[in-house]
Amino acid sequence: MKILAFTDTHCSELAHIRIKKKIIKENPDLLISCGDLSNFSRGLESSAKFFNSFDKPCLIIPGNHETEEEIKKICIKYKNLINLHANSYQKEDFFFCGFGRGGFSLREEKFEKFAKKFIPTIPKEKHLVFITHAPIYGTKLDDLWEEHRGCLSTLEFIEKTKPVLVLCGHFHENAGKQDKIKNTLVLNPGPSGKIINLE
Repeated sequence: MKILAFTDTHCSELAHIRIKKKIIKENPDLLISCGDLSNFSRGLESSAKFFNSFDKPCLIIPGNHETEEEIKKICIKYKNLINLHANSYQKEDFFFCGFGRGGFSLREEKFEKFAKKFIPTIPKEKHLVFITHAPIYGTKLDDLWEEHRGCLSTLEFIEKTKPVLVLCGHFHENAGKQDKIKNTLVLNPGPSGKIINLE
């Protein structure tokens, strides 16, 4: 399965142009947003229209520029947009789960409560893909000004569940960077988007 993941587009026309070119060229099966489609909620409607227009399922979580309620409403309004916040989605052999918001705390209590209930529901026969907004603690993706500023709560979730892929964003400075947590690939796909083949 081929996916196109992106993050922190913030209504950028240039980002939209680059993503559109990748969609036309690569014809991905699934689009994934790691949050921050808007600028503090401004432009969310136009971004939603843009990503809905490709007639492909688009999984979305809120970044720190959108509220959970805003993403919920926009996904109800547009048929191809799927709210993945505190939710899951299955396609082929893959089980996608997402949790958005955050980006500024070492610990995220809301996520920890969600994870405790969610972990037992993950199907063992599926490959897990985890989508979040804040970078994962202790990786190249959260290294900012020679300090690790990511989320420890999501790191612990990854260590327990062992996803095949983790997608995140938030730190624009680390767009395009990737790292490994044992066998898990952790990636910030950036605003221009990244094509990933899941096998």
